Amino acid sequence: MIKSMTAFARESSGGDFGELTWEIRSVNHRYLESYLRLPEELRALDVTVRARLAARLQRGKVDCGLRYAPAVGAVGRLRINRPFVEQLLAAGQEVGQLMGRGVEPSPFELLRWPGVIQEQEPDLDRLTTAALELLEITLDTLLATREREGARLEILLRDRCDRLLESVTRVRARMPEVLAGVRGRLAERLAELRAELDPARLEQEISLLAAKLDVDEEMDRLEAHAAEVRDVLTRDEPVGRRLDFLMQELNREANTLGSKSADVAVTREAVEMKVLIEQMREQIQNLE
Repeated sequence: MIKSMTAFARESSGGDFGELTWEIRSVNHRYLESYLRLPEELRALDVTVRARLAARLQRGKVDCGLRYAPAVGAVGRLRINRPFVEQLLAAGQEVGQLMGRGVEPSPFELLRWPGVIQEQEPDLDRLTTAALELLEITLDTLLATREREGARLEILLRDRCDRLLESVTRVRARMPEVLAGVRGRLAERLAELRAELDPARLEQEISLLAAKLDVDEEMDRLEAHAAEVRDVLTRDEPVGRRLDFLMQELNREANTLGSKSADVAVTREAVEMKVLIEQMREQIQNLE
């Protein structure tokens, strides 16, 4: 199943540690390029998260961010550094003795000292496990979105392929009439010039002109490339680059058809083919 590179996913989970929220947004890009934002508590996950993104995604510019909101009471619970406070009080008494008078610091004065209050750290092991588990869930959602968008693009591409082949069929049906017309116009011009007509030379000139106007090879290659596009769309692998190459080949054949055309109807069909190919090419830029 083909996948689009354009998708967005957001997933959240909570526990006594607080709430985690992953947001992943991806857009089309030639290669995989990841931008990562992590909270300070989980900054050490940078390498692991990038590796997991690379394992699940092949192409695309990926913007990945994690938000962490600690639970009330789980993080931020204050704890007094009792040994340190005791040292401060002992030092205060010693200073008071040196000054010859007692010193009684107020509790709030002591609380202002750096190191007196210690904030309880979150359980990083549990937090890390929860974050990575949620990351996999978010990636599942992102890939499901990519597949749904890819399915929509597949329908569009198959429709354009069908219309391209219909155009090829119309050109094939038109070509005998085009060649007959060229033959007739050439004969009329020579007759108008009142030239001595050598039937053999006339047939040779007509044959050369018909060879220049012959588009059977272009038609065959257009059909073959369109069939290859259909086949590629059935593959369960990244196909964006191969399809992009096929669009270049299709466009080359359509250009050659247009340059060889000696008929307004065939020229219009060549232009229609190029429009269809360009529509496919634009959408293929979004495929992984």
